[in-house]
Parts: sequence; structure tokens; C-alpha cells
Amino acid sequence: MPTPIFTIITVTFNAAAELPVTLKSVAEQTYGGGFEYIIMDGASSDDTVRLAKESDIPGMVIVSEPDKGIYDAMNKAQDMAKGEYLIFLNAGDRFHESSTLQKVADIIESNNRPGIVYGQTDIVSRDGTRIGSRHLTAPANLTYKSFADGMLVCHQAMAVLKRITAPYDMKYKLSADYDWVIRCLQHSRRNILMDGVMIDYLSEGMTTRNHRKSLTERFCIMSHYYGIMPTIARHFKFAIRGLRHKYRL
Repeated sequence: MPTPIFTIITVTFNAAAELPVTLKSVAEQTYGGGFEYIIMDGASSDDTVRLAKESDIPGMVIVSEPDKGIYDAMNKAQDMAKGEYLIFLNAGDRFHESSTLQKVADIIESNNRPGIVYGQTDIVSRDGTRIGSRHLTAPANLTYKSFADGMLVCHQAMAVLKRITAPYDMKYKLSADYDWVIRCLQHSRRNILMDGVMIDYLSEGMTTRNHRKSLTERFCIMSHYYGIMPTIARHFKFAIRGLRHKYRL
């Protein structure tokens, strides 16, 4: 089997403050099998594009042009991608270790090209300090039905076989990634959990800043895939889970 080729995608807009740690993380990957790195920028007016160019990462492609939002940019990058597997890494996020990409590649090679390789996520502050583990834990066995209980796996903590992907649904402004992952899982025959943490996730992302609207969109997505009455019942369970997490009961 040929060495797997990844496409790592980072969507940016005026992200000069957040992007350097992401660039550094990609540049430090020890994986030698080859990958491309797409920076899809929304015509930033700050130093985002300059920083990307100065990083001089092999295999980097930089596009800077107006877009219709983050999911439009993700769709454009996905259409461009030449890699066998896609990894979406937002500005401010980073691979947990320099060996992360190599670990994912090893899993892909030893498991005959699974649909998705996924891992755990740590939450970090802007300065990289670990805040804690994500409150939802990636399960050992993952199917599309798993996401009836919420986004158990962070969107960034996945390497997804490109041929099972589809465009992000632009009618969702904040949670199209949740819908996208469910559709990918519907078309994936096997999903493999890697040991340990895959991604360090910046705690102040767009969804975090628009939490209520994001939850409303996710409720609609859950209802579409899993039924409205089961979704309402699950939200009572989510409320209890949230209280336990808040007060560490």
C-alpha cells in the first residue's frame, strides 16, 4: 500500500494572533510520507497571509479571497484537496505532539484504510496552557448513531477519508461541522480510535462565542437524523450531564 497522503486544512480570517501556533505545530510534524497544507483565507486585512507565507512549510498552498463564511471556505479547500485523508485544523488549534500525524498514518496503514481515524481532545488557552480534557470523551466504538448523544469527537480530532466526505451544508452557520461528521460516519465502514490525545483545541472558538445559536442548530440536526422526540428526551439527559460537569458531581 502506498504511504497515505494527508491534506491539512486551516481556514482563516484575520487570524494573525492565533495562526502562529498552528503553523508551528504543522511544521514540527515528524511524518515523512508527504502531506499538503492548505491555508484558505477569507481576504484577511491583518498579517495572516504574511505569516503563512513566512512559515515556508513544504506542501503549503495559500489561497486568500473573499468567501461566504467558514463553511464556504472549508468547501473550497475540500474541493482543492489532493490528499487521501482530510484533517481540518482551525487557527489556534494544534496537533498534540510532533508525532501525531505519524501515529495516524501508522493506524491507516495497519488497518487497511479505515474511513475515519479519530482521537481525544485537550482544551488549551491562547498561551497553550492545558485547561483540561474535553468534557465529551471519544468512544472506543464510533458510528453515526454515536452522535445522537452530541459531538462526542471534536471535528478537528479526525482524519477522514476524502472519498466519503460531502460539502458542508451552508444553511448551518455554526454547526455545519456536526452535520458533516454525521454524514461522513454514515458512509464510513470502519472508524479507528488512536491512543491518547490527537488535538489541542483553543477554547475560544467561533462556536464557543455563539454557544446558544450553535446549540439550536445542533438540536435541528439531531432531530433530522435521530428523530425529534428522542432528541428532546436526550436533551433532558444533556442538561443533567451539563450540571454534573459544571459542579463536578
